[in-house]
Amino acid sequence: MDDIARDGSDFAVSNNGQLWRVAWWPPPEAPPGTPHGAAAVCVTDDRIVLVSRDGEWWGLPGGRPKPHERWVDTLRREVAEEGCAQVTSCRLLGFSRGVCVRGQQRGLVLVRSMWRAEVRLERWKPRAEMARRLVPADEALRSLTTAEGDMTPLYRRMFVEAHLPTDSDDRPNR
Repeated sequence: MDDIARDGSDFAVSNNGQLWRVAWWPPPEAPPGTPHGAAAVCVTDDRIVLVSRDGEWWGLPGGRPKPHERWVDTLRREVAEEGCAQVTSCRLLGFSRGVCVRGQQRGLVLVRSMWRAEVRLERWKPRAEMARRLVPADEALRSLTTAEGDMTPLYRRMFVEAHLPTDSDDRPNR
């Protein structure tokens, strides 16, 4: 598989007119940079939880930390807020580290923790106009939507580390 993030080897991602160099970092220690939250492949039975703000672009639950919040606490809060799900167990898969090399945030280094979370779904009470969708595990990777930047190598690495189905034809939608 050529299209998978490798440890410490960065790839280019264009986002909102900026150019980022993004790399995968294995656990347990986060690489240097500003903590930028958590994202998770959330598993319930044999299905994966996807969330969307507009019903068209689908992603994994996740978001930014609150001041002094631990990685795992950000994970639990964001999964509850975005996915209306309770994390029952979780495993740190690794970290993404993005360095802005062109654009107004040039020089900024952001680090996000990446997880596999077993979740229990709660009654759907959407916050911030979120939508939730459950997809079979073998359809999850290709059900994700990417914006300008192609994060496929990072997503594929997450799914491999989470021991979930993936193959070279599973590219997120654009």
